[in-house]
Amino acid sequence: MKRKIITGIIIVLCFLLQTTVFDALSFSHIKPNLLIIVTASFGFMRGKKSGMFVGFICGLLSDMAFGNILGFDGIIFTLIGYGNGFFHRIFFDDDIKLPLALIGISDFLYGVVVYLTAFLLQGDFRFPYYLLHVILPELVYTIVITLVLYQIILYINKKLTKEEQRSASKFV
Repeated sequence: MKRKIITGIIIVLCFLLQTTVFDALSFSHIKPNLLIIVTASFGFMRGKKSGMFVGFICGLLSDMAFGNILGFDGIIFTLIGYGNGFFHRIFFDDDIKLPLALIGISDFLYGVVVYLTAFLLQGDFRFPYYLLHVILPELVYTIVITLVLYQIILYINKKLTKEEQRSASKFV
């Protein structure tokens, strides 16, 4: 129960940071996608189910704040959380290369899916422009923020895991 409450707090804090602080710190309307960081992190740290749950909640929050269609981001974020959950078995706390790569790939795929559904289907065929001016700058900004935010999420996850193991050993 404690993990669910803290996960909810992390999601809400990152959503608020993304919509307020990083909105003010945007570079030419480019800001990091903190909800992708949270979704991907919970996916490879906790597994597919946790990644899907966190992804769905993050996606719905993103839909309510930025989207035109309720559920569009919810589906994308759920799939991102599920996809990152496949890497749960090869995830090691000490190695930051895998999380950076997975978060980068997740953000890139999110940008491509948004382009395909929001622009290409409306007849906008300027993918190289969108790639160079939106997707890649957001990817770089997200990875820079990941270096800090991921460490915080990892620390919280380690503390909660230790506490869960201690309480589980009391019942044995």
